[in-house]
Amino acid sequence: MLNLNSSDSNSNSLSDPVSLNVGGEIYTTTLDTLTRYRDSMLGAMFTGQISTLRDKRGNVFIDRDGKIFRYILNFLRSSSLDLPDGFSEMRLLRREADFFQIRPLLDEIQRHVEAGALSLRDAPRRALLLVDVDCQVRVLHFNLRRAPENYELRTCSVRILTAEIFCTWRTFLVLLCERFSYRTTQGLTSPLPSDRRYNRLKLEWVPRPDELPQDQYEKQRYRGLVISDSWATQTHFGDLCDAITPSRSPCEVKDMHRFLEELLTVSLAEGFRVDSVTPDSMDVLNCHTLQLVR
Repeated sequence: MLNLNSSDSNSNSLSDPVSLNVGGEIYTTTLDTLTRYRDSMLGAMFTGQISTLRDKRGNVFIDRDGKIFRYILNFLRSSSLDLPDGFSEMRLLRREADFFQIRPLLDEIQRHVEAGALSLRDAPRRALLLVDVDCQVRVLHFNLRRAPENYELRTCSVRILTAEIFCTWRTFLVLLCERFSYRTTQGLTSPLPSDRRYNRLKLEWVPRPDELPQDQYEKQRYRGLVISDSWATQTHFGDLCDAITPSRSPCEVKDMHRFLEELLTVSLAEGFRVDSVTPDSMDVLNCHTLQLVR
């Protein structure tokens, strides 16, 4: 449990060795290692430019993926990207390196990819994907402005769509986070895994009914879900370090059928197969629960 009242405002409160709690994983290292690249996020944290939090044991707490951090720490120590054979989480490693703004590490990842030293399609021999979907219909009452001081009471039905996803192959969830985006008043935003271990993802969105004006839709703080139609044909999972640049406008996910179609397209392309469907094994697109394995 974090002690949020305890923070370090400058580097003088830190001394060797430094104990880190990164997403529940404990590491011990030195200030020289953590500040090797001073223009990085870690460099800023451990030179006093950014305040740090401590947990109740006194470890500096960083709310990121703890298992992936070991490879980042090893790179800081040796300036070498030493990964095990069959490493299957390069996408996740790249995301963490980008968060910490360690440019030399990002460059090294790109060199490994271009040299073919690592296959970014490498994946665990076995993986489990569980998907629970739900649709709740609610009645919304709103005032439609006809003229100044002239309002008309309207009613419409809105569908709240929810998909809860669990996958033992964490990199696949990162792929889904890049495949789907929320459409909000601030623009498109990527969803984030629901836990620090990147095993769970929850998507919740509300397609806008035709009878609901855009301003009323935004007033309710609803958000839509979109995909890129051109992504599947233009970008392959082997090109994980390439930016996904759709050639057409994102396509809105207006119902659960469309979501499941896209999920199946992506998962089957990555080697999953349908293992079980509930309630009707012959009607995948109307399922409540879907299990896939690879």
